[in-house]
Amino acid sequence: MSESLLEMHWDLPPGVRAACTTRLGGVSESPWDSFNLATHVGDDPAHVAANRARLRQLLALEREPAWLNQVHGVEVAELDSPPIDSKPMTADASVTSKWGVACVVMVADCLPVLLTARDGSRVGAAHAGWRGLCTGVIERTAAAMGVPGSELRAWLGPCISRAHFEVGEEVREEFVRQDGDAADCFEQNARGRWQADLVALAKRRLQRLGLRDVSGGHWCTFADSPRSYSHRRDGRSGRLAALIWRAPP
Repeated sequence: MSESLLEMHWDLPPGVRAACTTRLGGVSESPWDSFNLATHVGDDPAHVAANRARLRQLLALEREPAWLNQVHGVEVAELDSPPIDSKPMTADASVTSKWGVACVVMVADCLPVLLTARDGSRVGAAHAGWRGLCTGVIERTAAAMGVPGSELRAWLGPCISRAHFEVGEEVREEFVRQDGDAADCFEQNARGRWQADLVALAKRRLQRLGLRDVSGGHWCTFADSPRSYSHRRDGRSGRLAALIWRAPP
């Protein structure tokens, strides 16, 4: 296993592949050191291009992943139809049935959620920070998959943990307004604000969709500075990438 990739331990259907990067093994310089895959964070474009080329080589991808222009929203890109131009689509999730098309989201504290149909016929990826979670990015992605929740498998990647993710009362109130039991995903701190558990919030959303097969969710980007980027910890940072695709037969 390359130092640039996490060990996922996810039971995937035949023909489906997935990966999540670390910050290690690339060419970017501080503060993006070193395997930054984002073009929008101020890194040298040549370094990002070299890192993206290395990612394709590591994963034996025949084409460039379907990078998105992420805006903390709920739009889902359907990758079965070819894009009108080569610009990244503005969306925070993508889904596809096509062979060799990699759905990908980038994160540096937000939660990446990868989805696959149990039979491997459909895959998807969602970028789920608190705004996206609260406004339904997981639900929108699952709906775009077109597969019942009971027939989906999910993997939750690295994100900021509850111990390090402080939010205001307004954030907690909005989640609790939608789901009273979501209060269990928040813990009040000594400042009277709230520590939010993104993984627990995401699991509640997935369970409400009927999805029970959920893996991952135990990496903290804020705490793992050697391997993970964290916007809240560092301010300026690179981005990790989580990808899922159907490997060509």
